Amino acid sequence: MTSVTSPFSSTRRMVLAGAAVLLLAVGLVALMVGRPSAASPSAKAALSAPAEESADAGFARDMAIHHQQAVEMSFIVRERTGDEDVRRLAYDIINTQANQRGMMLGWLEMWGLPKSSAKPPMAWMDHSVKPTGDGSLMPGMATDAELEALEAAEGRAAEVLFLRLMTVHHRAGVDMARAGAGAAGTDVIRNLAQGMVSGQQSEIGLMTDMLKARGAKP
Repeated sequence: MTSVTSPFSSTRRMVLAGAAVLLLAVGLVALMVGRPSAASPSAKAALSAPAEESADAGFARDMAIHHQQAVEMSFIVRERTGDEDVRRLAYDIINTQANQRGMMLGWLEMWGLPKSSAKPPMAWMDHSVKPTGDGSLMPGMATDAELEALEAAEGRAAEVLFLRLMTVHHRAGVDMARAGAGAAGTDVIRNLAQGMVSGQQSEIGLMTDMLKARGAKP
């Protein structure tokens, strides 16, 4: 049986992982700024800063938060099951979304823009979200109660709950990414958002099949 992990250890792990990703992103930004002649076309485009209230900045801020929870849920399920397929999927999500989150925070740093905003989430896409008080900051995000349930689950129950929560999470992420790709004024955000759409749609199909294999509905 998998040992139970304290929520505090998960929180500490996420803080450390987030700090490491941000430090890496800032380091890359400093390197690019310090060596402009060696910058690639995409790096030069990134240096052209959008406005603070732009869709580019709003998307980067909101999707960084959305991604952070996906990484957190993936860390949790890897400790709650020994199933290699689920653990491999969680590992892929951790690596992909932590990397993308670092890129978005790095661009905000490069643009000289704040990483948070006083405006409600998703205001940049004319779809402001009002706080619900349950911990779910944006569509698709798990509530505090759902995260606690995932922490408490083991084996197949943890796998099914993770796959269901992540499917909902990805569907909302795809909607946000489509909006970001359509409204972005920079190539870096537009290209990243388009990549998120295709990548997360592929994972939604995979998770649907994994749920069926476990006799569960999405």
